[in-house]
Amino acid sequence: MSITAISADLSLEIRGAVAIIRLTRPAKRNAINDGLVLSLRNVFEGFGPEVKAAVIEGEGEHFCAGLDLSELSERDAVQGMHHSRMWHKALDAVQFGPVPVIAALHGAVVGGGLELASATHIRVADESAFYALPEGSRGIFVGGGGSVRVPRLVGVARMTDMMLTGRVYNAQDGERAGFAQYLVPAGQALNKAIELAEKIAQNAPTTNFALTHVLPRIAEQSADHGLMTEALMAAIAQSAPEAKERVKAFLEGRANKVQKG
Repeated sequence: MSITAISADLSLEIRGAVAIIRLTRPAKRNAINDGLVLSLRNVFEGFGPEVKAAVIEGEGEHFCAGLDLSELSERDAVQGMHHSRMWHKALDAVQFGPVPVIAALHGAVVGGGLELASATHIRVADESAFYALPEGSRGIFVGGGGSVRVPRLVGVARMTDMMLTGRVYNAQDGERAGFAQYLVPAGQALNKAIELAEKIAQNAPTTNFALTHVLPRIAEQSADHGLMTEALMAAIAQSAPEAKERVKAFLEGRANKVQKG
């Protein structure tokens, strides 16, 4: 196990095959500044082959309270567009990086923090988590991919309501709405996220790639195109030597069977 300070705002811990990326601005409720965005991108683009899954969490009482407005500088339209595109590239590196990513959510999951969480593949929230998009009341609009990713989780109507009215979802309502797939007692989100990451790290890499890179694209295709993409990906996955060995192990009774949850 090793912990590396990537910057003053971000650290990286490696536990076996799992990377734990930690936002380390607790005094700012882990609000995101430009340096943190760029550090996130560099981390996800720099994983070695030993990393098979990743967890993102926030140090202190909150996951992430959004954009650090104290560092928001005046920009003209072109500069603002490029700034937004910088966020897009960073969060694309999370969503379409080399490994599945689990977010461990607690406290504020607000604004840019919700945009970051929505770029991960699985979200585990504890009972302290709450969700909001306050950009509407501040005269701005989401710029980190939230208009694309958040509606895919909870729908356009819910996002519109949140931004028009400032509505805040608590942990229980947020889990029912689709912000998180798991809801655990306070203080347990990180442990659960690591548990899931360790399990995911044992999957065949080709399957994990298919689920994080191919499945989201199939969802955007027409049914006919999606079925063809599925057929191609299925052929690639099952032709891998590791897949053949796993199927053989199951047929020979050497693999665990699915049990009732």
